[in-house]
Amino acid sequence: METFRPFEQKARTFDQNVEDWNTLYRKPYDKNAIDPYTKLRIILMNGIEVEAALFGHNFNRMCEDQDLRRSLAMIRRVEQQQQKSINWLSPGDETQLETTIGYEHLAVDLTAWLAMHEPDAYVKACMDFALLEDFDHLYRYANLLELDMDIPAQKLVGELVEITPGRPTIAEHRYPMESVKKPCDFTTADIRTKLGALILTAGEQQTMNFYMNIGPTYPDDNGRQLYQEIGMIEEQHVSHYGSLLDPSCSWLENLLMREYMECYLYWSFYTSETDKRMKETWELFLAYELSHLQIAKDLLATHENTQWEQVVEAEFPEPLHFKPTKDYVRDVLENQVALTANREEFVPVDALPEKHEYYAYQNLVNRDVDSVPSHRTIVKQQNDAGQDYRYEEKANPVEELRDRKKDNTTIGRKAGVAV
Repeated sequence: METFRPFEQKARTFDQNVEDWNTLYRKPYDKNAIDPYTKLRIILMNGIEVEAALFGHNFNRMCEDQDLRRSLAMIRRVEQQQQKSINWLSPGDETQLETTIGYEHLAVDLTAWLAMHEPDAYVKACMDFALLEDFDHLYRYANLLELDMDIPAQKLVGELVEITPGRPTIAEHRYPMESVKKPCDFTTADIRTKLGALILTAGEQQTMNFYMNIGPTYPDDNGRQLYQEIGMIEEQHVSHYGSLLDPSCSWLENLLMREYMECYLYWSFYTSETDKRMKETWELFLAYELSHLQIAKDLLATHENTQWEQVVEAEFPEPLHFKPTKDYVRDVLENQVALTANREEFVPVDALPEKHEYYAYQNLVNRDVDSVPSHRTIVKQQNDAGQDYRYEEKANPVEELRDRKKDNTTIGRKAGVAV
């Protein structure tokens, strides 16, 4: 297995990391030829760099030390350069909905991979829980794609992920307090737990941002409303994963962990990338991030007298390599589809008391089931085509979700229909 020790690598200077306009703008990919996993890597690293920018700006606003703020500005400028370069790889002829399929494919395979490698049982449960919801989002958007553009989503995902109902989106709307989970103790947590929580928080945050920005630009009301509904669920997911982060970590400890996480991902993707041009990009951006990691290490030691060894590991864990996770997703779906949240825990919906706030919130937002966009999209596709759109290698593992002519709006939402 590949190994990498980031703190032993040579750092570049700021001037070496600055690109001119000829190099900053990289040629967009061909949407019809790009490997789906290359596209997932691009989507994720855009989200990671957006997280770096948001974190850096918030740190700057909360920092009183002008010298420290200047150091943050130097890091942030190169991070923003990377974000612009990566995000502009998306071609102009790729529609927002085609890009969205990539976002949800990423959410499924990324979350499943991290859950399969997660040593903390509670954090793994949090990943499995949200996984089934993103899996259902992929199904809803895929039906919108078939409905509006007559494009089978399996063509975009390369048949690397199945497209079939998960925990129905209508069941995912929960009282706000249910999205607050137990924070991890990063002084004792495994490095894989720290990385997983940071990566998924950033990834879901970017998905939330993407939907709330491009949703209103969709050309018809049905699609606009679907983006609006799923965008609300993504807000829950950002709260869900963000609450796993250790709130006792200092700003500078967080900076070090984030730079470490970025180095880990660029290294992972460099080792697995099949596209020569993108492999070179990941290698270059890894070099940029190694410079930022050294700066973060020095700032932490100077301002807090804390050594990097107290926060992260000397060697990266196993690299994150995307691969099909169909069997894992099927297993989680079969066994956890009827779970809902009860504050910090996950329980079968049947276990909730009759007057639980989940039901109260459901009655507020979903009082008219026929008007719920995620449900209405499937019904419209079923009416137009005679059945919903799916890509399955075998029947859905949940019997109640196998009917292609009727959208299930009760499983995981109503007591008495749990499997």
